[in-house]
Amino acid sequence: MEIKIQSASTRTSFIAVFLVCFMHISSHANGETSRSSDIDFYTFEAYDINNERVSLEKFRGKVSLVVNVASECGYTDGHYTGLNFLQDTFKDTQLFNVLAFPCNQFGQQEPGSSEAIYNFVYERKGAKFPLFAKINVINNNVHPAWSFLINNSGHAPNWNFWKYLVDHNGQVIGAWGPHTSPEDLLDIIKLAIQNIPSVKKNSAQFSRGDEF
Repeated sequence: MEIKIQSASTRTSFIAVFLVCFMHISSHANGETSRSSDIDFYTFEAYDINNERVSLEKFRGKVSLVVNVASECGYTDGHYTGLNFLQDTFKDTQLFNVLAFPCNQFGQQEPGSSEAIYNFVYERKGAKFPLFAKINVINNNVHPAWSFLINNSGHAPNWNFWKYLVDHNGQVIGAWGPHTSPEDLLDIIKLAIQNIPSVKKNSAQFSRGDEF
């Protein structure tokens, strides 16, 4: 299988090169299949938009882009388009997921019920990725999984559509605010997928000529 993506900006490409070096060092330091700590993003649970409890463990071994989403934000249209694009781009690998967490803490731009959010995300925006129940990501009653993202990355969200890239071991390898479009993360996501041990052993999943 071949994944074809367009080159990101020079700045994003530089970050991608830095990231792959970091991941290479990290995998050798910790062992490719071992966890770097007892607690990581995938050790937590969350409720999905239908109020069903979900163990994030089901996403272990894959790369996740975790996003706090809102339905009435100026970034909403562009980000849902970009997030759908990312999910489509990497769907054949079965090793990547966008994980969307609605949040009403920034400008009260996600005020609706779970049903309203579900209808907006899946029916109006045509989302193709998991959607969770509305949570807090800052201040009081922060969801534990998001506390981990913030502590592990050193970056707390200050608006809607913050994006945290989580590797196959549940560690954060990058965080970006809403000014960074999802499409700008193509190269970085690809490198994170390539760092999964099963992909390293079967590099035929990627084009041999597609070097970064």
